Amino acid sequence: MQLLLGFLLAILIAYFAYRAHSLNKSGAIAATFTGTIIFGIGGWHWAILLLTFFITSSTLSRAYKKRKQGLDEKFSKGHERDAGQVFGNGGIATAFAALHFFFPNELWTWIGFAAALAAVNADTWGTELGVLNPNPPRMITDLRKVVEKGTSGGISLIGTLAALAGSALIGILAATLHPMPDPVSTGIIVTLAGLAGALFDSFLGATVQAMYYCPTDKKETEKHPLHTCGTPTVHIRGWKWLDNDLVNFACSACGAFGVITSLLIKGLY
Repeated sequence: MQLLLGFLLAILIAYFAYRAHSLNKSGAIAATFTGTIIFGIGGWHWAILLLTFFITSSTLSRAYKKRKQGLDEKFSKGHERDAGQVFGNGGIATAFAALHFFFPNELWTWIGFAAALAAVNADTWGTELGVLNPNPPRMITDLRKVVEKGTSGGISLIGTLAALAGSALIGILAATLHPMPDPVSTGIIVTLAGLAGALFDSFLGATVQAMYYCPTDKKETEKHPLHTCGTPTVHIRGWKWLDNDLVNFACSACGAFGVITSLLIKGLY
């Protein structure tokens, strides 16, 4: 019955998100699948955490449109999330929700789930608010190198603080929604793991993520095979198979497994 209710809730939310242009058709189908598992197996507090990420990230994606004009040419996809983006951001969290079915009395499934969402929430907040920084970002692998706003691997003070705030929101909710022996320490560790995941995302973007170049606009971009202007883009660095969706997946995995490792080392659970 709970799985059925989870499916009905997931399909309802996916439908409204599709109508609001936060998801395209493939994204709505993927969101229905992930939502069914998370809502149906996890329950209401798992649903709250997922919805917090989805609502805040969708809102920030639409905010400050005028100040973000011209940055779409940098990113591989728009603000309507497709299936790849849904699984990239929510795949690890969904896996931990599924594991909760087999380990219903273990806290590590909840903590891993929370850290996975903290990482992608941190990454989204850092990306969407970091571009509002008045000064251009610097490459995470070389802080002396100034890059254009929206460049993969670029970080700024405002973006990093925004990422920390996005991760902290999930960390606080994770520590308060689910009873646990040491909620304060767990919330802090989830927050830091989420921030680490977002920074790992930037590191991958600066090093091995596939990047392309538009010879017409003379711009570096994630878009392929065509740039915004319609010109075919040329691969200039990174692994061709490692696109932004897989980088987001790695970001989420870094947060989840980072927090579990930290908690095991500290002996909290």
